[in-house]
Amino acid sequence: MDRYEERILHELKRDGRLSNVDLAHRIGLSPSATLRRVQDLEKRGVIKGYRAVLDRAQRGVGFVAYVSIGLASHRKQAQLEFEEHVRFVDEVVECHNITGANEYLLRVETQDLTSYKKFHADVLGECAQVQSITTMVVMDSPKDER
Repeated sequence: MDRYEERILHELKRDGRLSNVDLAHRIGLSPSATLRRVQDLEKRGVIKGYRAVLDRAQRGVGFVAYVSIGLASHRKQAQLEFEEHVRFVDEVVECHNITGANEYLLRVETQDLTSYKKFHADVLGECAQVQSITTMVVMDSPKDER
């Protein structure tokens, strides 16, 4: 990657809705050269997509937690079954297979503590593969660049 591609990525990371003309102005290239570079970054898979950053409070999310999950078995089948169990659960907004004492780290967003308690019991508590659950409540996020 050259310095123009790095600058393109930096600017698009800050504002994915930036027009091509504004992007070209910010990085110091012509609009046509900028567009070719952006299209190339997309084609190569460096840019995988564009997203809207949503306001959690406006969506009714008042409780965020990271949840560490330990499985009862280390078999691949147990992992696949756990992943399938949480794949379409709305409250699970991230699921990461990790190293260490536990197998998974989830980011869970719910309306409030009562909603989280229900999720904990009805979703995680009912999953046969889950052996341990450790919840870390997010109190503030001074830096969040997702």
